Amino acid sequence: MAERLPVTRRWAVGALLTMTFATGLVDAVSYLRLGRVFVANMTGNVAFLGFSVAQDNGLPVLAPIVAMGSFVVGSLLGGQFGRLMAGEPRRWIAGAFACQALMLAVTAVLIGAGVLSTAKHHAFVLIALLGLCCGLQNATVRRMAPRDLTTTVLTQTVTGLAADSVLGAGTGAKPHRRVGSVLTMLAGAAVGALFLEVTVAGVVALVAFLVAGAAGVFALAPAAADVSPPVSEG
Repeated sequence: MAERLPVTRRWAVGALLTMTFATGLVDAVSYLRLGRVFVANMTGNVAFLGFSVAQDNGLPVLAPIVAMGSFVVGSLLGGQFGRLMAGEPRRWIAGAFACQALMLAVTAVLIGAGVLSTAKHHAFVLIALLGLCCGLQNATVRRMAPRDLTTTVLTQTVTGLAADSVLGAGTGAKPHRRVGSVLTMLAGAAVGALFLEVTVAGVVALVAFLVAGAAGVFALAPAAADVSPPVSEG
């Protein structure tokens, strides 16, 4: 069941779009540097595992399994955190994002210090850490966001954009947020791909900074007048 948003709609949407941009960054890291695997988009990993049945296609097998396993663990932790903090949505959301930002910051430091790298065996550790963070994020966002602001999966967003348009026999509601979600993810992935040419640790650190910013929004932004319901679609 969706929770009620503890901050005003404008602040909440801005924070969730920031998380969407961060997701584009982190999946750029995992796919381009950790062996063609997603840490936020589990649909891609399931497909990769299916494709790997065919021989000699070069697709990874263990990496998607590690990503999915850590993602599930992160989701379980996020679900438990939400249950324990029920009734305190501001502390719950801000706390979950703050924990995610801290894990990302530690990961960035470990990469920058040379403790972890994108080399094969270290890559599995990075996949697990990033997958854990993304699972926590998804479990948290899932309880408060509409389908067009999930921060990770855009299938429903693109579907709604087309189906709810005038051409799709919909209401023709303003699609600003849906378009913004798609463009934000695209921008995050593009920026991540470009910055990875310079630094992996820096990209992960940027993700940590953005997630921390989202945590700050839910901790400090103006409260909704009557604790607004989940953001409506459109």
